Amino acid sequence: MRKRTEPVTLEHERCAASGSSSSGSAAAALDADCSLKQNLRLAGKGTAEPHSASDAGMKRALGRRKSLWFRLRKILLCVLGFYIAIPFLVKLCPGIQAKLIFLNFVRVPYFIDLKKPQDQGLNHTCNYYLQPEDDVTIGVWHTIPSVWWKNAQGKDQMWYEDALASNHPIILYLHGNAGTSSLGYHVVTFDYRGWGDSVGTPSERGMTYDALHVFDWIKARSGDNPVYIWGHSLGTGVATNLVRRLCERGEGARHCLSPSENAFCLVQIYRYFPGFDWFFLDPITSSGIKFANDENMKHISCPLLILHAEDDPVVPFHLGRKLYNIAAPSRSFRDFKVQFIPFHSDLGYRHKYIYKSPELPRILR
Repeated sequence: MRKRTEPVTLEHERCAASGSSSSGSAAAALDADCSLKQNLRLAGKGTAEPHSASDAGMKRALGRRKSLWFRLRKILLCVLGFYIAIPFLVKLCPGIQAKLIFLNFVRVPYFIDLKKPQDQGLNHTCNYYLQPEDDVTIGVWHTIPSVWWKNAQGKDQMWYEDALASNHPIILYLHGNAGTSSLGYHVVTFDYRGWGDSVGTPSERGMTYDALHVFDWIKARSGDNPVYIWGHSLGTGVATNLVRRLCERGEGARHCLSPSENAFCLVQIYRYFPGFDWFFLDPITSSGIKFANDENMKHISCPLLILHAEDDPVVPFHLGRKLYNIAAPSRSFRDFKVQFIPFHSDLGYRHKYIYKSPELPRILR
């Protein structure tokens, strides 16, 4: 029995030994396989990293583009909304109508003392204050001809007023600069009520009355010296209103200089807006703001000179030509000269630099 069981026990031991060795080899093989798969996995991750970084960069760039486009679209929508809202505000709010035309709340430069023109390099200019009405005060600057600039140092207002009686012509300048004083003219300019440091509320009637008051003040001191009225931009409406009233009372300025048809050129940006007349012209006219240069031409009897730059971006050039075509055949001008002087766009005079023209002295004389 013993002989028979030994071989069985040995056989079982051998089987167990062989089984353990085979399981060990299997485990070793399994470990090797797992290690290989892990290495392959790590290798795969390593090769995929650049692609992931590139994708992330593209996503960030795309996100920035979307954010920029969103902001731009938001700005465009705000501008469009503001553009569309203005006509309704003009129609519904009478106070805005005057602000849109006069723009007297826009002061550039803002931080200057208008009482001291010498601070702006105008050592030959004196500041006055006149009172056209009880509750209105307007600031006036008087620039003397260049030949007197040295004598003007330290002189008071009385000296400047007396100088108006000299044999130099006088320009009443309705809003603009005083560059023409170098041509041998006195230049008197003022801020309408509500502009600069002038007190009052702007209106067409009030601005015209201010100009008439300053004209009478000049004439009371200048004797027989000729007075030229020069209107620029919105001042052209005031100029033709003033000259019309002077002609109606039997006196006129020697010349009226004007570069636009009427004040509504200030809303030309809306000229092709649907319902332009209903939104703009009707409410502005009903508010008493007309500055109708074209209508005034029929009632003015004095020499007229119209200066206009072809590249004027504010008042379209064709309006100056249209004003001339209205005035030239008018019977009120039959005994007076009417002249239209265009300035080529290559000169770059645009809306406010005609005074720089070297031809201007010859034109005025």
